[in-house]
Amino acid sequence: MEKNLKRATLCIRGGWEPKNGEPVEPPIVQSTTFKYDNSEEMAQLFDLKKEGYFYSRLQNPTNDVVAKKIAQLEGGVGCLLTSSGQAANFFAVFNICEAGSHIVASTEIYGGTYNLFGVTMKKMGIDCTFVNPEASDEEIQQAFRPNTRVMFGETISNPGCHVLDIEKFARIAHRNGVPLIVDNTFATPVNCRPFEWGCDIVTHSTTKYLDGHAATVGGAVVDSGQFDWMAHAEKFPGLCTPDASYHGLTYTKAFGKMGYLTKLVAQLMRDLGSIPSPHNSYLLNLGLESLHLRMAQHCRNAQQIAEFLEQQEQVAWIHYCGLKNDAHYSLGQKYLPNGSCGVIAFGLKGDRDTAIRFMDSLRLINIATHVADSRTCVLHPASHTHRQLTDEQLRASGIDPTLIRLSVGIEDVTDLLADIQQALAKC
Repeated sequence: MEKNLKRATLCIRGGWEPKNGEPVEPPIVQSTTFKYDNSEEMAQLFDLKKEGYFYSRLQNPTNDVVAKKIAQLEGGVGCLLTSSGQAANFFAVFNICEAGSHIVASTEIYGGTYNLFGVTMKKMGIDCTFVNPEASDEEIQQAFRPNTRVMFGETISNPGCHVLDIEKFARIAHRNGVPLIVDNTFATPVNCRPFEWGCDIVTHSTTKYLDGHAATVGGAVVDSGQFDWMAHAEKFPGLCTPDASYHGLTYTKAFGKMGYLTKLVAQLMRDLGSIPSPHNSYLLNLGLESLHLRMAQHCRNAQQIAEFLEQQEQVAWIHYCGLKNDAHYSLGQKYLPNGSCGVIAFGLKGDRDTAIRFMDSLRLINIATHVADSRTCVLHPASHTHRQLTDEQLRASGIDPTLIRLSVGIEDVTDLLADIQQALAKC
């Protein structure tokens, strides 16, 4: 495939180059197992000395085609698909952490990821310090420890819709000899490529915009291939010292820029098995083919609705980086000049009951836990996904108790505005 293709072209043609007489759409290889003519070929596959397929828990042709497309879209050297976005974030971090390691993460991240780092991985002996992404370099630096192994943030935070200063986080991470991982779910590679701003590894919940139709749950880990693991070998023994489970193979020496992803497959996918089904990857690819068109429409609709909400008397505050009065407008113009996403965070004057009354009055827009879908949907985190937290705990997590997350779809915007207007009239 030609180099330097535009992202719109990659959405359609990336990952798959059919030969003469082959299908133009990547086929579903729905098989767990692959046959070989002799034992030696199979042995070389198990020793990572030869490329090929032998069991779909490790690699599958359909999954690999879609992973290659996402890697091309992000500008990375490779990609691994996982069974969910949560699995992707866990794999991305755990691939370079172990008991005794430490993570620095932005407070402005998805609640499930916050819980993964702050609770679940803590049980595995991996600590996390959460930092305000808007704090100074000096304040964030204080969170780092000698055992810090990674820094983590989200391009556009869920549900707060704040834009991460990727260059700032990358600068601080690299100063401490660790990689920066950025969850690029909301922006997608159509609107932002974090690698171009110093990020080292990107993750996605492909369940959201990449699929775009609420059809499949999935995740992705993409490596830029740019972080120099050997320069900080003492921090990353899993990558830079021999692996006893593979006859003393050292991933960075044996696979160079593909060392990180090879270890991810050979160890974590081998042992934990959070793979997507080939059929789910096939459906994901269908979503990717229209990603560039859908994201443009999501952004157009969201911009109009954000501008409408900004003018309404019932609205107390709104976060959408496309608004010139938004605190993150300048960061949005820097990292997302062609549009951010379709998600808007706003609050109504009143309390939790006011938010509930607004949502219950909607006729077209769905109340749903999903986000970044072709259909417009709405959620009140304090009453739904974060209902176990007090108002004080919500604010500590960067979530206003009145926050309403509106995920604007690709319907006709006049219908959406009419629905919002009639619901606001009842608040």
